[in-house]
Amino acid sequence: MADRKRGTKGKTSKGFTADERAAMKDRAQELKAEARRGSRAKKTDGESDVLAKIAEMRGSDRTMAKRLHALVKKSAPDLSPRTWYGMPAYAKDDKVVCFFQSAAKFKSRYATFGFSDKANLDDGAMWPTSFALKKLTSADEARIAALVKKAVS
Repeated sequence: MADRKRGTKGKTSKGFTADERAAMKDRAQELKAEARRGSRAKKTDGESDVLAKIAEMRGSDRTMAKRLHALVKKSAPDLSPRTWYGMPAYAKDDKVVCFFQSAAKFKSRYATFGFSDKANLDDGAMWPTSFALKKLTSADEARIAALVKKAVS
Protein backbone atom coordinates (compact mmCIF):
# COMPACT_ATOMS: atom_id res chain seq x y z
CA MET A 1 0.00 0.00 0.00
CA ALA A 2 2.86 2.38 0.76
CA ASP A 3 3.87 2.64 -2.91
CA ARG A 4 0.44 4.00 -3.86
CA LYS A 5 0.68 6.95 -1.49
CA ARG A 6 1.47 10.32 -2.91
CA GLY A 7 4.96 11.59 -2.31
CA THR A 8 6.55 8.22 -1.55
CA LYS A 9 10.12 8.46 -2.75
CA GLY A 10 11.84 5.73 -4.73
CA LYS A 11 8.70 3.66 -5.25
CA THR A 12 6.75 3.28 -8.46
CA SER A 13 2.98 3.51 -8.43
CA LYS A 14 0.93 0.67 -9.78
CA GLY A 15 -1.89 3.15 -10.43
CA PHE A 16 -2.40 5.42 -13.40
CA THR A 17 0.37 6.25 -15.85
CA ALA A 18 1.47 9.83 -16.39
CA ASP A 19 -0.41 9.83 -19.72
CA GLU A 20 -3.60 8.61 -18.02
CA ARG A 21 -3.29 11.25 -15.30
CA ALA A 22 -2.81 13.91 -17.98
CA ALA A 23 -5.95 12.73 -19.78
CA MET A 24 -7.93 12.95 -16.53
CA LYS A 25 -6.63 16.49 -15.95
CA ASP A 26 -7.68 17.39 -19.51
CA ARG A 27 -11.16 16.05 -18.79
CA ALA A 28 -11.44 18.01 -15.54
CA GLN A 29 -10.44 21.20 -17.38
CA GLU A 30 -13.01 20.45 -20.12
CA LEU A 31 -15.78 20.09 -17.55
CA LYS A 32 -14.82 23.38 -15.87
CA ALA A 33 -14.72 25.18 -19.23
CA GLU A 34 -18.12 23.77 -20.23
CA ALA A 35 -19.63 24.96 -16.94
CA ARG A 36 -18.23 28.48 -17.48
CA ARG A 37 -19.41 28.72 -21.09
CA GLY A 38 -23.04 27.84 -20.68
CA SER A 39 -25.18 26.10 -23.29
CA ARG A 40 -25.17 28.82 -26.00
CA ALA A 41 -21.44 28.92 -26.58
CA LYS A 42 -20.74 25.18 -26.35
CA LYS A 43 -20.95 24.37 -30.06
CA THR A 44 -18.70 27.15 -31.38
CA ASP A 45 -16.25 26.94 -28.48
CA GLY A 46 -16.20 23.16 -28.82
CA GLU A 47 -15.26 23.50 -32.47
CA SER A 48 -12.36 25.82 -31.67
CA ASP A 49 -11.21 23.50 -28.86
CA VAL A 50 -11.19 20.51 -31.25
CA LEU A 51 -9.32 22.45 -33.92
CA ALA A 52 -6.76 23.57 -31.33
CA LYS A 53 -6.19 19.97 -30.18
CA ILE A 54 -5.82 18.82 -33.78
CA ALA A 55 -3.29 21.61 -34.41
CA GLU A 56 -1.21 20.32 -31.45
CA MET A 57 -0.93 16.86 -33.03
CA ARG A 58 1.98 15.83 -35.22
CA GLY A 59 2.41 13.85 -38.42
CA SER A 60 -0.13 11.24 -39.39
CA ASP A 61 -2.17 11.83 -36.19
CA ARG A 62 -2.85 15.40 -37.29
CA THR A 63 -3.55 14.38 -40.89
CA MET A 64 -6.07 11.73 -39.81
CA ALA A 65 -7.66 13.98 -37.18
CA LYS A 66 -8.22 16.76 -39.74
CA ARG A 67 -9.74 14.35 -42.23
CA LEU A 68 -11.93 12.66 -39.60
CA HIS A 69 -13.12 16.03 -38.32
CA ALA A 70 -14.30 16.99 -41.82
CA LEU A 71 -15.78 13.53 -42.34
CA VAL A 72 -17.80 13.57 -39.11
CA LYS A 73 -19.06 17.10 -39.74
CA LYS A 74 -20.21 16.10 -43.23
CA SER A 75 -21.69 12.73 -42.22
CA ALA A 76 -23.47 13.93 -39.09
CA PRO A 77 -23.82 17.73 -39.05
CA ASP A 78 -26.00 17.58 -35.93
CA LEU A 79 -23.08 16.30 -33.84
CA SER A 80 -21.31 18.98 -31.82
CA PRO A 81 -17.51 18.95 -31.81
CA ARG A 82 -15.92 19.02 -28.36
CA THR A 83 -12.89 17.67 -26.60
CA TRP A 84 -13.07 14.58 -24.43
CA TYR A 85 -10.07 13.60 -22.33
CA GLY A 86 -8.05 16.03 -24.44
CA MET A 87 -8.99 14.47 -27.78
CA PRO A 88 -11.47 15.43 -30.52
CA ALA A 89 -14.95 14.06 -29.92
CA TYR A 90 -18.45 14.59 -31.30
CA ALA A 91 -21.57 14.73 -29.15
CA LYS A 92 -25.33 14.59 -29.51
CA ASP A 93 -27.37 16.15 -26.70
CA ASP A 94 -24.12 16.69 -24.74
CA LYS A 95 -23.30 12.96 -24.84
CA VAL A 96 -20.18 11.85 -26.73
CA VAL A 97 -21.06 9.57 -29.65
CA CYS A 98 -17.65 9.17 -31.33
CA PHE A 99 -14.07 10.24 -30.74
CA PHE A 100 -10.54 10.20 -32.12
CA GLN A 101 -7.53 9.24 -30.01
CA SER A 102 -4.14 9.97 -31.48
CA ALA A 103 -1.42 7.34 -31.36
CA ALA A 104 0.78 9.78 -29.46
CA LYS A 105 -1.80 10.21 -26.67
CA PHE A 106 -0.81 6.97 -24.95
CA LYS A 107 2.28 6.18 -27.03
CA SER A 108 0.39 3.56 -29.02
CA ARG A 109 1.43 2.17 -32.39
CA TYR A 110 -1.90 3.26 -33.91
CA ALA A 111 -4.56 5.95 -33.55
CA THR A 112 -8.12 5.00 -32.64
CA PHE A 113 -11.54 6.08 -33.86
CA GLY A 114 -14.18 4.89 -31.44
CA PHE A 115 -17.82 5.07 -30.48
CA SER A 116 -19.37 5.41 -27.05
CA ASP A 117 -22.34 3.45 -25.74
CA LYS A 118 -24.53 6.36 -26.94
CA ALA A 119 -23.85 5.37 -30.56
CA ASN A 120 -26.66 3.46 -32.25
CA LEU A 121 -24.43 0.66 -33.55
CA ASP A 122 -25.92 -2.34 -31.76
CA ASP A 123 -25.74 -5.43 -33.96
CA GLY A 124 -26.78 -8.57 -32.13
CA ALA A 125 -24.89 -9.52 -29.00
CA MET A 126 -21.44 -8.29 -30.14
CA TRP A 127 -20.15 -5.47 -32.36
CA PRO A 128 -17.00 -3.33 -32.67
CA THR A 129 -16.88 0.02 -30.91
CA SER A 130 -13.33 1.07 -31.72
CA PHE A 131 -11.08 0.90 -34.77
CA ALA A 132 -7.29 1.06 -35.02
CA LEU A 133 -6.05 3.52 -37.65
CA LYS A 134 -2.57 3.63 -39.18
CA LYS A 135 -3.75 5.66 -42.18
CA LEU A 136 -7.04 6.50 -43.89
CA THR A 137 -7.92 5.18 -47.32
CA SER A 138 -11.00 6.23 -49.25
CA ALA A 139 -12.57 2.85 -48.39
CA ASP A 140 -11.86 3.47 -44.68
CA GLU A 141 -13.39 6.93 -44.92
CA ALA A 142 -16.53 5.53 -46.56
CA ARG A 143 -16.86 2.90 -43.82
CA ILE A 144 -16.36 5.47 -41.05
CA ALA A 145 -18.89 7.85 -42.66
CA ALA A 146 -21.47 5.05 -42.80
CA LEU A 147 -20.80 4.11 -39.16
CA VAL A 148 -21.10 7.72 -38.00
CA LYS A 149 -24.41 8.11 -39.86
CA LYS A 150 -25.70 4.90 -38.29
CA ALA A 151 -24.45 5.94 -34.85
CA VAL A 152 -26.66 9.04 -34.85
CA SER A 153 -29.70 7.48 -36.57
